[in-house]
Amino acid sequence: MYIALLGRQPELSIAELERLYGNVAWFSPTVATLTTSEKLDVQTLGGTQKLGRVVLDIPTTQWPRISEEIIKHYKKAWAGTTGKITLGLSAYDCHVSSGELQKTGLRIKSTLKSTGGSLRLVPNKEIALSTATSHHNKLGLSENKVELLIVCSKNRTLVAESIGAQNITALAARDQGRPRRDAFVGMLPPKLAQLMLNLAGPLPDDARILDPFCGTGVVLQEALLKGYSAYGTDLAEKMVHFSRDNLTWLETTYKLTTPWEVAEGDAMDTTWKQPLSAVVCEAYLGQPFSAPPSPKKLEEVRGNCNYIISGFLKNLSTQIAPGTPVVVAVPAWRAANGALTHLPLTTSLEKLGFTRVALKAVETDKLAYFRPDQVVARELLILTKQ
Repeated sequence: MYIALLGRQPELSIAELERLYGNVAWFSPTVATLTTSEKLDVQTLGGTQKLGRVVLDIPTTQWPRISEEIIKHYKKAWAGTTGKITLGLSAYDCHVSSGELQKTGLRIKSTLKSTGGSLRLVPNKEIALSTATSHHNKLGLSENKVELLIVCSKNRTLVAESIGAQNITALAARDQGRPRRDAFVGMLPPKLAQLMLNLAGPLPDDARILDPFCGTGVVLQEALLKGYSAYGTDLAEKMVHFSRDNLTWLETTYKLTTPWEVAEGDAMDTTWKQPLSAVVCEAYLGQPFSAPPSPKKLEEVRGNCNYIISGFLKNLSTQIAPGTPVVVAVPAWRAANGALTHLPLTTSLEKLGFTRVALKAVETDKLAYFRPDQVVARELLILTKQ
């Protein structure tokens, strides 16, 4: 069994895991458990901060007992170990102070030292190491660099050995390092594009991904990095040029050879080249707002977005095979109390030729990505062609 430390919006994170691996469940508000025979790599997941393989399942959330069980386990597991071990400790949803956590680490260090071993404890003033600290120390990437992820829930505690933390430095580098960016059309974060591609579910290695609103090419970029071929269209000639520049940069920087293509095209009437394995895109989001708009303005913008995206979906439905996965980020507007106003089309997708995919771990209308101060959220629709 594995655990996944979920991101800032855990509903999105667990949806991504469910679509990829199926057997996923909530363990605590911030952590999911999953069972799979596939090799896991946290760098391929947009919504997971850390992954770990479970080594202990302790029937209590009382820290003294948890601490003793961990020390006893590693006294045996690391007996006779040669070479220096680097150890980091992170606790989630547990009633423990950073001081108590560090004391457990120091006791493990003392126990190891008494048998001739050596251990460096990663210092931390918080009860959990940041993903940056975990990645910088290469925790979970080799046998002698270990991070214990300790998660409490109800009357049970799971202890897992990390198998990697999200590399936020690499994500930032391929976002900010691109030659072309445009804040006016919105800047889709690479990790969200990665998550959206994963929401399409497992795809064949030779999959060809279409983004009909390609903008500066973020979805296409992440598709290429996953080994898929990429095909993008956009109504604006400027965006087509930006995507080409960015993908050329990506190709050179990461030494990619997977084919890609970008062309001008209106998503409401373009005829796309075949074959298409999946469609993943951020559709037209309308104008940005720094504060919730008036009811009249909201009605106007909502209607305009609904018209464009409905037209796109109608056009798309005539060109893809039944069962083709489609993941679309559409606008939803947040009121001052956090309530969302959705597009009308979200309740009539069948009329447009699509079925909304049902998930077990989370309700589909909870899949909205936004920052705390953001008015226009991205609601993620996971669809299949009927």
